[in-house]
Amino acid sequence: MIKISIPGFKDLVLKHLVLDYNGTLAVDGKPVPGVKKLIKKLSKQLDVHILTADTHKTCAQHVAGLPVRVSVIEGRPEDKAKLAYIKALGEHQCACIGNGMNDRLMLGACVLGIAVIGGECAAMQACIKADLVAPGIIQALELLYKPQRLLATLRC
Repeated sequence: MIKISIPGFKDLVLKHLVLDYNGTLAVDGKPVPGVKKLIKKLSKQLDVHILTADTHKTCAQHVAGLPVRVSVIEGRPEDKAKLAYIKALGEHQCACIGNGMNDRLMLGACVLGIAVIGGECAAMQACIKADLVAPGIIQALELLYKPQRLLATLRC
């Protein structure tokens, strides 16, 4: 669990980290270098979930051995399926990281939404719904690993 009080924003009590895969953790189906190491570190504090449509059909093979739960979203609409997933976990205890249109609803509903602009760019609606935007997945994950960075960015 990660707890941090951010004046003028929220008191966060995070239990779950929900991650999009393609475009967020991975580019063209392959994990961004350094992602696995940070996920291992964060899994000691948070339950880590990966939600994916698995565009390249490589997610399971690339995250094998990591302490994560992978859920493949099948069918449409993907955005509503991701939203339902975090609501089942309790959106008030979820940090979510994503980049796509299908991430926008979960980024807006969770207690902490982080949009990532990576190698596959980011949908504007995902950025608008998020609480903050990171220039890459490593920086986004480090916000949670070093939560004082959240305080510096989000306090009023």
